[in-house]
Amino acid sequence: MHFPVPAALEAEIDALIARYPQKRSASVMVLHALQDHFGHLTAEAMEWTARKLDLQPINLLELVTFYPMFRRQPVGRFHLKVCRTLSCALAGSHALHHHLCTKLGLNPEAPGPQTTPDGRFTVEFVECLASCHTAPVLMLNDTLYEKVTPAQADQLLRQSS
Repeated sequence: MHFPVPAALEAEIDALIARYPQKRSASVMVLHALQDHFGHLTAEAMEWTARKLDLQPINLLELVTFYPMFRRQPVGRFHLKVCRTLSCALAGSHALHHHLCTKLGLNPEAPGPQTTPDGRFTVEFVECLASCHTAPVLMLNDTLYEKVTPAQADQLLRQSS
């Protein structure tokens, strides 16, 4: 199976692997590098990584399905992650998620991340974003927003359009 990894990326990955006494220890960092480049992790990417690290593909699949920062599907240009853990849920994150989904024409009851047909927005319920004291919180790509109201969420959507 051929998985086309650009030479510069493979050199970067080889340098990452060289930092660790055992290849396996570089697994998370290699997966991050591949996801940063390709946008998500395919089965082919995990198989390539397994060969590179002398592992079985299941070893990488275990990591990818355990850690929520890894994605197996592409996401929209604007990725909205709404915290659903207790503090945020009590402060209204479920209503915020429902509002965003409805506003974007997505199904608020569907599990997992959902992307708008134009590929611009992905809305996803996620576990703790580590800002319980400012609930409800959401992340838009890599920026954290605190005490988010539906009106503030609408403003974020307008700014991202």
